Amino acid sequence: MNEPQILAGAEPFYAEGGKIGVLISHGYTGCPQSMRYLAEKLAEAGFTVALPRLKGHGTTPADMATSTASEWIADLETAMQWLQQRCDTLFMTGLSMGGTLTLYMAGEYQDVFKGIIPINALVVANNPLLAMLAYMRNAPPEVPGVGNDIKAEGVTELAYPVVPVPTIKELCALAKVTEELLPRITCPVLSMVSRDDHVVPPMNGEYILSHVATSDKRLLWLENSYHVATLDNDKDLIVQNIIEFIKARA
Repeated sequence: MNEPQILAGAEPFYAEGGKIGVLISHGYTGCPQSMRYLAEKLAEAGFTVALPRLKGHGTTPADMATSTASEWIADLETAMQWLQQRCDTLFMTGLSMGGTLTLYMAGEYQDVFKGIIPINALVVANNPLLAMLAYMRNAPPEVPGVGNDIKAEGVTELAYPVVPVPTIKELCALAKVTEELLPRITCPVLSMVSRDDHVVPPMNGEYILSHVATSDKRLLWLENSYHVATLDNDKDLIVQNIIEFIKARA
């Protein structure tokens, strides 16, 4: 069976630089395009960067419908190993579900990451209607999408216009497992949160920091962006703070 064609702009991004590596994860129904600006800026700063395309993303909703959280994690583990072959020190960042996966990886691989930067990470959805779809007997195959929550005019996220319903249970399970792993996170955490987010409740930022084990933790409010902050008005503020965070802890 042939792999589905990758959408133009949804390609993964890898760049070899110095001995500090940064693993980057895009979010649910999105693709590397949402993190490409950040990845390129981190590469320009001299870091080795790995931004994989998660299974089922950046192709078609039908392709995503058959993908699982285990496969998304495996894609990040492969990229992590690529970085480990080239770098002495690893950090990780991700947007939305990519932030969830960032927290998951830090909890699962305690000794690998020297610091993480989750951005609008999802742990608690506070969305009963979404949760109902996870195991609903006669659920529709798709529901309206969650992409493109951007404040800046003229900026578009390359994301699916629909959510494949079979993946909702994958997202819910991933969020819950990650919540349980928060006390295992001992590396420094910089949690970035958009004050106005129409996809993930902003309370997640404070919730995450109240449950991780590290004492080196900080919340940075993004005041001029919606959910896809890495493409929004605060994108350069995000770049600047991530570079400063990494350089202070590498």
